[in-house]
Amino acid sequence: MTVQALTEALIARVSVTPDDAGCQALVADRLAASGFRAEHLRFGDTDNLWITRGSGAPVLALVGHTDVVPPGPLDRWSQPPFEPTVRDGLLYGRGAADMKASIAAMVCAVEAFVAAHPAHPGTLALLLTSDEEGPARDGIQAVMPWLKERGIAINYALIGEPSSSTRLGDRVRIGRRGSMHGYLTVKGIQGHVAYPELARNPIHQAAPALAALAATRFDAGNLHFPPTSFQIYEIKAGTGANNVIPGELFVSFNFRYGTASTEDSLRAQVEAVLNAHGLEYELRFRVSSAPFLTERTRLIGAVQTAIAEELGVTTVLDTGGGTSDGRFIAPTGAEVVELGPVNASIHKIDEHVAVADLEPLARTYGRVIEQLLVNR
Repeated sequence: MTVQALTEALIARVSVTPDDAGCQALVADRLAASGFRAEHLRFGDTDNLWITRGSGAPVLALVGHTDVVPPGPLDRWSQPPFEPTVRDGLLYGRGAADMKASIAAMVCAVEAFVAAHPAHPGTLALLLTSDEEGPARDGIQAVMPWLKERGIAINYALIGEPSSSTRLGDRVRIGRRGSMHGYLTVKGIQGHVAYPELARNPIHQAAPALAALAATRFDAGNLHFPPTSFQIYEIKAGTGANNVIPGELFVSFNFRYGTASTEDSLRAQVEAVLNAHGLEYELRFRVSSAPFLTERTRLIGAVQTAIAEELGVTTVLDTGGGTSDGRFIAPTGAEVVELGPVNASIHKIDEHVAVADLEPLARTYGRVIEQLLVNR
């Protein structure tokens, strides 16, 4: 089965998060013929797959997710989202780029590698989850402690997230920004709108402080990360009556931050602004992911070389975008790099991947494997 055929078979499985819909069983059954041993790990409502061949160090894991985001309005798709369709050189379907093409390419890459190197050193693994597009609690985050309990440490993690910008291989991710949410309650005094002197309007009080926060430069970024981004995404107040000054204002905001800031430094800056404006408030934070960065060169070098030799591209090392399951793997000490298809259509209506990119992606993955396990 070619990369395209396997991609189509995966797209046809309606694996809307957290449903795996049989994708991992398909991969495990296929790779059993190449001597891979599968561990099916069910945590909560999430299916995870840890499948390995070989033993000992180094441990190279190809990482991906079989779940996809919901398709959205079906009548806006040019074809049913879970019926893979090729048109004008593009393969359409939900999950085509994010990230069933990558999984198919990984499977084909490891099959070719094992055929060429049946006695390869080290451990070659695939790590798949069905909880990347959802809360991500029972996916890779849950698998990592399971691996640790068994004394398994991943040395290299090559994640198939769609990293490319306009051409396959033109961009890879060597880290991701962290994400921290803030929940602010500004206290006022409820009263009648006709008697503002007897009330304290938290909306009026908070507005200058919120404007100051929006204008604050929290850091200047660094070599690998852009400056921290602060975005307010929800503001709520009011009692439902148009003649009442509310007693509280609720504000939710988000930081996307790199290694130039920390949770504590961002918290301190927010509190300093709120205090400077004399607000009475309550504030709490939730870190949904910490920033991570791969600075060691072994995996990065292997990926750069493979892209140059196979695709003829000089790749850009990047840390942009949202976040990925790399945030759960990197803290264990693994080197993490994300390489996958062009990401222009991910999560959109008529998501697609270029058919011409499928086999080259598999060959590129194969070159990375060879460099890390054979050409050491």
